[in-house]
Amino acid sequence: MKHLFSQNDIDICVVGGGPAGLEAAIVAAELGAKVLIIDDNPVLGGQLIKQTHKFFGSKAHYCGVRGIDIARVLAGKAIELGISVMNNATVVGYYDDDILGVLHDDTLSAVKAKRYVIATGASENMLAFDNADLPGVYGAGAVQTMMNVFGVVPGKRAVAIGSGNIGLIVPYQLLQAGVEVAAIVEIMDRVGGYYVHAAKIKRCGVPIYLKHTIVAAQGKDRVEAAVISKVGPDYSCLLGTEMTIACDIILIAIGLSPLCDLLYHAGCRIDYIPELGGNVPYHDENMMTSRPNIYVCGDLACIEEASTAMLEGRIAGARACESLFGKGSEEDAVADEAAHELEVIRQSPFEARIVSGKKQRERDIIR
Repeated sequence: MKHLFSQNDIDICVVGGGPAGLEAAIVAAELGAKVLIIDDNPVLGGQLIKQTHKFFGSKAHYCGVRGIDIARVLAGKAIELGISVMNNATVVGYYDDDILGVLHDDTLSAVKAKRYVIATGASENMLAFDNADLPGVYGAGAVQTMMNVFGVVPGKRAVAIGSGNIGLIVPYQLLQAGVEVAAIVEIMDRVGGYYVHAAKIKRCGVPIYLKHTIVAAQGKDRVEAAVISKVGPDYSCLLGTEMTIACDIILIAIGLSPLCDLLYHAGCRIDYIPELGGNVPYHDENMMTSRPNIYVCGDLACIEEASTAMLEGRIAGARACESLFGKGSEEDAVADEAAHELEVIRQSPFEARIVSGKKQRERDIIR
């Protein structure tokens, strides 16, 4: 295995160039660390590069700025700070002596750093239903990538499953691209996303079927229709309530699961906390895992919004530097400010699930 970077070259290696990883790298570089970002995409930005909607919150968290523009700002900062970047590179393993195996340009290389910040994000959850493998069944993130990154319209008429923020935002973006949205289907008795997103969908005349789920996709060579059904109190389908909706896109937007593979390989402790997204790496308030040289942030640590991912990234970057260079006022100030902003954001009723999960994590730490 070719040795690409040695420990003398890198203080902190950040795996993942999304909003959390970029903020971690930027903070670490500003605090004097030599930083390398490894990302499997051709450009930095992660999920931001396909988010054309404007962010909410305060100006400090890019309120009113589109995700694609936030990606440009953060990537620009990384370049100005002289951060090394490996794009189109995949970390395939965490090996003995704390070495990463990185596949880049068809070559397997070794990368070693003093500290690691893992910000690999999450993967989309999918559903099992009849004919779920037909062409035309997509994850919401895949549709966003097709449209907003590659300019490809995936079809003419869509049915979306799930009404969280992504389940509302992506159908609206489909409408903007000239695609008809026939329905949004939600198994719960209420819409899961923010009202502002749901209101835009309703104004466009898109029906939202609450207490419904998908039963099957229909079609020979690709999706031609979706069969949905009402559900009872136990969420099982109610016979005789089926409805067939013609469509050529079935959009699945039922949440995300943290991508913990690399941390399993590194031997980090993984806990199952449903409120945080399922299997998540154990981490303390400094975003440090059960291994003191590995920190985490973003959707890998907790399925949440991009603004909170960036704040977690700032904490991880500052505390990783502190563990390298010793406790300093500058590192403390950066991490404490980000932690305070996180606390304020998590006072929102929308964050109750996250707060509950974090409290469970704290109880696990005490035990």
